[in-house]
Amino acid sequence: MAVSLEARDLSKTYTGKNIVKRVTKTFDQGIHVIRGKSGSGKSTLLSLLGGMETPTTGKVIFQGQSFYEQSEKEQAKVRGTFFGFIFQSFHLIPELSVYENILLPLQFTNDYKKERNIHSLAVDLGIDQKLNMYPLSLSGGEQQRVAIARAMITEPKVIFADEPTGNLDRKSSEMVEQKMRQLCNDLNQTLIMVTHDQSIFQKDVHSYWMEDGYIQEVSP
Repeated sequence: MAVSLEARDLSKTYTGKNIVKRVTKTFDQGIHVIRGKSGSGKSTLLSLLGGMETPTTGKVIFQGQSFYEQSEKEQAKVRGTFFGFIFQSFHLIPELSVYENILLPLQFTNDYKKERNIHSLAVDLGIDQKLNMYPLSLSGGEQQRVAIARAMITEPKVIFADEPTGNLDRKSSEMVEQKMRQLCNDLNQTLIMVTHDQSIFQKDVHSYWMEDGYIQEVSP
C-alpha cells in the first residue's frame, strides 16, 4: 500500500506568533529532509505531521483521512500502528532495559511476531551487546541508536525523525543513514526528518528548506 501523507494549509500559532505558516505539501514514499535554522518551525511542523500537536488551522491527511478530525482513540491507533518517532531527546524509559525499550511499541500494537526482529535490528545499529543494559548506562550516541531501533521495530509506514544523528559520530551517522535508507526501500516507508547535519541524506532525497515558518523544496 502506497503511503500518502499530506499537509493542507497547515499553520501553528503560539501566543500570537506564527511558527508554521500555511504549509501545503504531499509527502510520498521516500525520504524527505527538512533543514533550517533553529526557530524556523521545522520541529513544530514535524510534530504537526506526526499527530503530536494540534494545528491552529489546516489539515493533515493520512491515507485519505483527515487525522485531526478523527477521535483521540483513532488518532492513537494511527500513531501506534503506522507512525514511528525518533526524538532528539531520546524519550527512553530509564527503568526498562534496552531490549524492553525497543519492545515497547509492540505492546501497544499487540504485534509480537516482530519481536524476533529486535536482535537483527540491534546488530545493524551496533547495540546488540547492550540489550540487557539500561539507558542511563549508555552514551548519548548509544541511546539515540536505541531510540532509532524502537521507532523501526513496528515497521511503520511513516517515520518522523528529529535530529536522528544529532548525538552520533560520523561513522555511526553513516551506518544509521544506510540502515534507514534500506528499511525505507524494503518496506516502502516514508521518512520525514529534520536536521542541522549537512553531511547526511544528501542524495536521492526530497530536500526542503524551512525559514520563518515557510517551507520550500530545494535541490539536495
